[in-house]
Amino acid sequence: MFKYWSIKRYGSKLLPLLEKKYGCQAYYHHEHIKLIINKYRFNKEYVPLAYLLFVEPNRHEQLFKIEFPHLNIDQYKNEMLHYLTEKKYKGYLLTLASG
Repeated sequence: MFKYWSIKRYGSKLLPLLEKKYGCQAYYHHEHIKLIINKYRFNKEYVPLAYLLFVEPNRHEQLFKIEFPHLNIDQYKNEMLHYLTEKKYKGYLLTLASG
């Protein structure tokens, strides 16, 4: 259950905090995302999820190679979507399916 609430928090709380601090943007710099995650004590295990949601998609591959070389972007994204579907989640995180 802790995993679900940690992931859900990324979908419901992170964007409003980013918008408050950096203004409304289509995408955010990964360093800004990390600052918010650290300041508000989000579970750091799901930083890749934040990057998928809020960093410009054409930067994902390069960013993941540097920060998460052990992760396959597509596999991680599919695992998150599968987990959310199992939990019958309805919310912002489902934007992963469209990207």
